[in-house]
Amino acid sequence: MSGGALYQEALRALRRLELPDVSERDVLTAMEEAQPGPLPLFYEAGAEAGLERGVLVARGVGLFFSFCAGNLADDLIDGDCTYYASPRRDGPCVQFLLQNLAYATLAEPAARVPMVALAEGARLLSVAAGPQAQEVRVREWTAPVYRRVAEGIAGLQWAAYLRVLWADTRLEGRAVAVGQALGVAAHVAEDIRTRDARFTTLPPGDQDAVVAWARSAADALRAWDLRCLDAALRRIEPILPEVPS
Repeated sequence: MSGGALYQEALRALRRLELPDVSERDVLTAMEEAQPGPLPLFYEAGAEAGLERGVLVARGVGLFFSFCAGNLADDLIDGDCTYYASPRRDGPCVQFLLQNLAYATLAEPAARVPMVALAEGARLLSVAAGPQAQEVRVREWTAPVYRRVAEGIAGLQWAAYLRVLWADTRLEGRAVAVGQALGVAAHVAEDIRTRDARFTTLPPGDQDAVVAWARSAADALRAWDLRCLDAALRRIEPILPEVPS
């Protein structure tokens, strides 16, 4: 099994809903735009935590639906939802469907997610969504503003995913800390790679501060010595420049 196998399971879950053809096509489009996304890491992280196959599949698929909903919301906010003829009409419908499908999948018995973990994960995602409203109103990026936004939309998002994925496993106690560090490091690296205005408009000293912050997060991930993070770190670390001491 792999991230690709999780995606196939997600397709089967979608088809079991027996939606109208046009609705299924719209949801499938959002899923295609979001994949592979976190699927390989969901699989690797679930396997390293010792999840049984059926549990790993249910949790990984449910979390992927949640990721798809968030990815679609982000595209709608940023004006990047170019894959629908009428984003304002089609996007919210698909997002609403995906959010509910995520909850239904994670709450089913096969996922074995304790209610407390599901509630905490949903609460973390709710808090993570808050800085999105700040981001779209930022007129001038500074390191403190950048950190507040990144800690929410990236750090808390990944904290929520791992809180649910690792529930009742040997890695449960690390979930929030690992997720926050992973989200931060990946977010900064991606902004540097894509030359996002969030990073490129920062004053040079603030850029150095943000990179140092991301490097500290990546170092923390290395210190946890988890195999599931190796591939992510191989992508992240070469992008983060050295910061003058």
